[in-house]
Amino acid sequence: MKTHTPPPRCRILGVDVAMVNVRRALDEVAGFVARRETRTVCFSDVHSIMRAQEDPAHRAALAAADLVMPDGQPLAWTGRLRGHAGVERVCGPDFLTAFCRATAAQGWGHYFYGGADGVAHALAERLAAQAPGLVVAGAETPPFRALSEEERQETLARIRASGARVLWVGLGCPKQEKWLHDNGPALEGIVCLGVGAAFDFATGRVRRAPRVMRRLGLEWLHRLASEPRRLWRRYLVLAPRFVLATLMESRSGRARLPPADPRMSG
Repeated sequence: MKTHTPPPRCRILGVDVAMVNVRRALDEVAGFVARRETRTVCFSDVHSIMRAQEDPAHRAALAAADLVMPDGQPLAWTGRLRGHAGVERVCGPDFLTAFCRATAAQGWGHYFYGGADGVAHALAERLAAQAPGLVVAGAETPPFRALSEEERQETLARIRASGARVLWVGLGCPKQEKWLHDNGPALEGIVCLGVGAAFDFATGRVRRAPRVMRRLGLEWLHRLASEPRRLWRRYLVLAPRFVLATLMESRSGRARLPPADPRMSG
């Protein structure tokens, strides 16, 4: 049997980020699903990486993930500056749509968990229309409050019983990463992906930046202008801190390739 070679990773402020382009990211996740592996995948941007500096639970969730995708141009740029030619931003909302379209013919069941009231069902309907043949195993929006242990177990039982092979989680950072960390291992044979705002973007509930701004790495500016009161700290405080911290890390020599992850071989 051919041995699977995992993608290289780059340690960025203590978080091992996969150095992939979009095509490689799609192939990696499709391989997980095809092999019926139990995996968790996070899509992390600057906010997520900086959150990990202050929140031990979030840092532990990213460390336990099988793949941390570079969902943010600054992460891709950092990887390139450290010698990983060809690494691209792998944006959660774009990945969600692309993966569903690329694999619809496989017959894999997809479950959508998260979003505001009705958003998960609307997302499932829209993706099924965009990707003919896509199998929707289920969709639900959890209550905003914390679930009781009984409710948590009932949720996991519903997902397992649905026959889903792919679980899309849209609870926002850092809630979704912690959810994946706590619940992903209990969903045997299911690939769980935390895609954050993808539910809102894919359903049109939140308007995305124009494509040219996204290509130039300026999507943050559009989001800041759209929601300044909620996002000002993320983009005006955390982003500059990220740039300074990664430059210092690179100059100090603390940025290095982590050892190969044994979970990803075989």
